[in-house]
Amino acid sequence: MSQNIWISALLCMASATAGAQELSVAKATVDCGRTGFRMPITAKFEIKNKGTKDLIITDVKTDCGCTKVELPRKSIAPEEEFTLKLTYDARMLGHFVKQAAIYSNASEKPFYLQMKGVVLTEVEDYTGTYPYTMGQLMTDCDHLEFDDVNKGEHPEIVIHIMNNSGSQLRPNVLHLPAYLTALATPETVEPGRTGKVSLTLNSEKIPNLGLTQTSVYLAGDLGDKISSENELPVSVILLPDMSQFNGNAHQYAPKMELSTDQIELGLINGKIKKSEVITISNKGKTALNISSMQMFTGGLNLTLAKNELQPGEETKLKVSADYERLKASRQKPRILMITNDPDHTKVVITINVK
Repeated sequence: MSQNIWISALLCMASATAGAQELSVAKATVDCGRTGFRMPITAKFEIKNKGTKDLIITDVKTDCGCTKVELPRKSIAPEEEFTLKLTYDARMLGHFVKQAAIYSNASEKPFYLQMKGVVLTEVEDYTGTYPYTMGQLMTDCDHLEFDDVNKGEHPEIVIHIMNNSGSQLRPNVLHLPAYLTALATPETVEPGRTGKVSLTLNSEKIPNLGLTQTSVYLAGDLGDKISSENELPVSVILLPDMSQFNGNAHQYAPKMELSTDQIELGLINGKIKKSEVITISNKGKTALNISSMQMFTGGLNLTLAKNELQPGEETKLKVSADYERLKASRQKPRILMITNDPDHTKVVITINVK
């Protein structure tokens, strides 16, 4: 055989191989979360034939008789998807990892799937309620607040969720900023079952003191669109380091006093009250600095005459409101001030809207 004929033959063989069947799975390992003793738990694997020829599954072998396989069919056309289920009988307490090997004409080697989780004597379900609906999920909260965070801390907030749909969901959080991470447990939630989403704050990645706000979106699946229905407003309050006023130095610190930290706005005595003035005084021995002044909600306008007060000085803070916007706010209207008073690094003025 000439060299050219030999090369042509190799190219034909390569072309035939490239167009063959190909087994692909969206997620080869599924975390099933918790289940109770003798309460079977099921993992679902979404499998696809990404090749151009029929995929034939010749066998599926599990690593023990405690795991059963449900395979809808053994022949899968090109670009077709199907669901393979593994069910563990949960007859042993503790953490488990179970494997299944898929044998097919896609490869001489088996393709491995894995399910994991934990079997408990009793499953302690969340005993609260799920008053908020976010797409296909129901939750126990509709906003997240990380209060009084110091640099270096990593606080966590847990959202309890329930699958309110008729199909299996893979909860996740979309549009996470660099300072937040999220983990859903279990990774998949069956219809009517519950789970949780844990969000952890990395305070080192927040550049500015005071209030940082953003929105993330709780989704039942990665393909879900973001909208106001699944929006989760997030607020973080990062506090300054006041170690310079430790010990005897505390007596020389600034001292902030407010004429009030509660404002009543809205319909009062039959009239709409839209503004209020607060007096801020420095009763300390060094200059008081108001380094940040922010609002938790929209619908407020703030006017501060000066942000540095020498000992004995005072200034005025005027708070004006858009009554309708405040009434529609999801969060309680508040004003946040960050100061260098070690006893009042965070000052919150609450606004009661009637």
